[in-house]
Amino acid sequence: MTSILAKLNRLMPIFMAAIGILAFVQLLGYLGQWLSKSPLASWVDRHAEVIEWTLAVAAAVSVSLALLGWLRATGRMPKILTRWTGLMDVLDRLTNRRELELRLQSKPQAVFIDADALARALKSQVVGQDAICDDVAAQIRRRLALQQRGKPVGVFLFAGPPGAGKTYLGKVLADALDRKLIHLDMTQYSSAGLAATSLFGSPKGYVGSDSYGKLTGALRDTPNAVVLLDEFEKAHSNVHKNFLTAWNDGFITEASNENHIGTTAAIFILTTNAAVDALAIISREFAKSPDDIRRHADAALRSAGFAPEVLSRIDRIFVFNPLVDLDIARVAALEIERMIKQYGLDVREGGIDPQILVDLMTRQKKLGNCASSRDLVRAIEESVADSLIEAKQRGVQSINLIDAAGRVVAQAAD
Repeated sequence: MTSILAKLNRLMPIFMAAIGILAFVQLLGYLGQWLSKSPLASWVDRHAEVIEWTLAVAAAVSVSLALLGWLRATGRMPKILTRWTGLMDVLDRLTNRRELELRLQSKPQAVFIDADALARALKSQVVGQDAICDDVAAQIRRRLALQQRGKPVGVFLFAGPPGAGKTYLGKVLADALDRKLIHLDMTQYSSAGLAATSLFGSPKGYVGSDSYGKLTGALRDTPNAVVLLDEFEKAHSNVHKNFLTAWNDGFITEASNENHIGTTAAIFILTTNAAVDALAIISREFAKSPDDIRRHADAALRSAGFAPEVLSRIDRIFVFNPLVDLDIARVAALEIERMIKQYGLDVREGGIDPQILVDLMTRQKKLGNCASSRDLVRAIEESVADSLIEAKQRGVQSINLIDAAGRVVAQAAD
């Protein structure tokens, strides 16, 4: 169906010319009848030859333009005509103009940022990972300042247990840098064929080849985005390999038309829960030696299934620490505050009963190492949402949350 529509689209100039000629002939018939009864009849008779030649030239020009449009649309325009008429842009004739425009858009520009300010912005929202926030900010500052860069700004791997803030840091970083976030859940791309076509487009002749892939299309439109590849290890190995040129050569290929989409302005962040126990030991033993952490982390991640060619293209591995004790309480308090605002309410300063946080911490600890931030959010929703709805129905604006025999109650603040 798509190929038929494309052919009809190319023939459209001829269809329009034919319709125009028929309409023109019809108009001449009506005009002749009107002129025969008009006072202008004698003037028309005297200048009939001039009028006929004028109309003939106008018709010839219209048909010629329609024919040239059809020749250009179908790629049949002779070279001599393209040079003489100048209808085709020299860039269309001699190169791939679209790809040139995209490469110019994604050409790296030196950008200078305040690493300390960026680190403060990250640490104000990400709990328990201050050292990583400082390191990420410093890495981003150095890499953005490079004017000559044939690779992405950075390819970072955030490794660690669930619920440690890996995904959240990626989101906060995109927001702090004022860049679009392209968030991809890589667990959805575990099958080889469908995953590749979904992300990078379908080859010509296949279903979906009339549109860009989810990733290639997004990077085409916003080449300086932060690309967050969540739980990267769960994607198919063939999908992993498709990223190699993006990280090594500075472009990614759209399968539908073989266009190269620039990646030199993008930041890639991979998250993984693989090799959690081994990485935790490595992080503790080599806390003061990034080189040793990198060397031992590479070995642990290879054992967990990461391909060597993927690891060799990662600029930096950040090992997140599990959240403990008051860190969990801080995350819970921030999530409760966010949820209260989503319901259009405000919480008074000091308005969250400590017992509510203790109960959430206890519930989270029972889940052990498999506990994630999603589990915490679900627990908060189950505990708090009903009381917030009731407060909203009562017309309350500012609230305190108290624990009443194991049940969370939203009271109007004094």
